[in-house]
This record gives sequence, C-alpha cells and structure tokens, in this order.
Amino acid sequence: MQILFADHDFPNVDLEREIFSAAGLELKLAQCATDAQVIDAARDCAGILLQYAPITAAVVAALPRVGIVSRIGAGFDTVDTEACRSAGVWVANSPDYGVGEVATHALALALASVRNVVRYDTDIDRGQWHYLSAGTMRRPAELTLGIVGLGRIGKRMAHVSRNVFKRVVAFDPLLIDGDFPAYVERAATLEALAAQSDVVSLHTPLDATTRGMIGRGFFAAAKPGLTLVNTSRGAVVVIDDLLAALDAGILRGAALDVLPEEPVPRASKLLADPRVILTPHAAFYSVEAERELRRKAAQNIVTWSRTGRPDYPVVHGTRTPQ
Repeated sequence: MQILFADHDFPNVDLEREIFSAAGLELKLAQCATDAQVIDAARDCAGILLQYAPITAAVVAALPRVGIVSRIGAGFDTVDTEACRSAGVWVANSPDYGVGEVATHALALALASVRNVVRYDTDIDRGQWHYLSAGTMRRPAELTLGIVGLGRIGKRMAHVSRNVFKRVVAFDPLLIDGDFPAYVERAATLEALAAQSDVVSLHTPLDATTRGMIGRGFFAAAKPGLTLVNTSRGAVVVIDDLLAALDAGILRGAALDVLPEEPVPRASKLLADPRVILTPHAAFYSVEAERELRRKAAQNIVTWSRTGRPDYPVVHGTRTPQ
C-alpha cells in the first residue's frame, strides 16, 4: 500500500519513513502546492499525509482510492472536510502535540511586547541606551489578559498566565460555564472581551465563523493601548484593520506568529512597524513537540491501514484499506 507525503518543510523524513516501513507501507514523497499536483502525485495512493498541501473537492473527486488524509498539525483548514465527509474519506490530525509550546510562546510574545523587549534590543543596536527609549510600559500584574478560544491551548495559556496578569478573561461561545476554570472570568461577547482587556491572545481554530473575526468591529470596541497576540491562525485577523488600529493608537503592539500569507511579504507594512513582533509560525516548535506531531500524524494512517480507523479522526469516513 502506497502513501503520499504530499508536502513538508522538515530537514528530512526519516521519522515518517521509519514508521511507514515498519508497518509495511510504501512512502512516496512530493512537494505539492496545488490541488492538481496532489491529484497527479496521489493517483496510486491509499492515503495522504500532508502539512500544507490543499485537499480540495477536486482532489477528493479525482482520487477514489484515497481513504484517508492526515494533517501534520492540529488545524485542518487546507482540507475540504465536507467533500471528504461526502465521499467517505477519513480526515485525521495531531490535535494535542504542542499545547505547552504554543501557550508558552504566546505568553513570551505577550511579555516581549508589553515589556518592549524587541524594541530595546533594536534601540541598543542603533546606539541608544535608555530605559525610556522604547516608550512607557505598564506593570503586567495590573493588566487584564483576554483569551479568545478556551480549548486545550487557550486553557493552558490561562494557566501559565494567571500569576503574571491581574485578571484572565475569556470568550468562547462553544463552552458552558462549567468548562471555564475557576480563575478565568467569562466575557459574554468578543466586543466585551476587547473592551476590558489590555492583552488579547488568540487561540481559536480557523473556520467560517472565525475567519476575519479580529477586524474593524473588534478594534472599534477595544480598550485603547491593547496588545494583540496571535498564535492560532493567520486569517483570523484582518491585517489591514490591524494596521489601521496601530496607526490610530488603539493597538499598543501586535505579536504575530501566524499570518494570512506566509512567509510575510517583504513589502508588508508589518515589517516596518517597530510595535509589531513577528515569529515564523514557530509557536508549535520544540524538538519534542515536532517529533510528537509528526509521529501522531503518520500513525493515524498506520492505524487506519490496520483497523480501518485512525487514532485522531476529524471526519469519520467509510473508505477502508484495500
């Protein structure tokens, strides 16, 4: 049985090759950026392992032999889940591999922005040496942290931040009150969260309800001097509206690990603004987390090949191994 590794940006694929070889599966490598490339590469394959490659309705329709697609990551917004569901294709992911890494990265970005860390470093490189060179700052213990999305990572962010900030408030319309930790207050609306938070950290998946949710309306409701942190999905934030909020003084700073377009275009205004901190979609990363991420995504396909069901299903399919 042949499995397509549709795309990746890892230095090597020794881990995946070892996992599939031990299971008697043949690994085929590609670097697919379009659905046409996925279709061409996967014609003789029973499963697809992917990082960013698109799994569209056209891909699903053209590949009747493919029974499973497994994403290296928690998100699966490059996969047309409805098309997969309709065709009986299993969709799987790695939902819990880097919870601690993303939460601590988000906290690091928040504090780097609040404490002017990057701006101080830049000023020193330019020959400035003064505690006010990067502007004034507030004591974190007097600030309110707002969290959008209180899933695994959002809850961990609340936990690691509760002794840093004065208050932790969260907005998550999908959770009942009983699922909120005792130390997290509930905001009834996204706008209510924006109005009372000094720092907002985003931990929401990307879907039709969250795409562009952090835009003009959010910034209009925001408390002046807000710091925005995004380690979730780039398209949750409308970048033009974020830049406008920076220009208007609504935002004190923004710290972004994810963007709607990656890598960041060299002409982007984000690169020229000293109030913006960027990291290269790295919040998930540690040596341990990367290995866990990749192992779980590959193991989904191995388990499906043996039992007809992956370990971490997102879409329950009907196609079985041939």
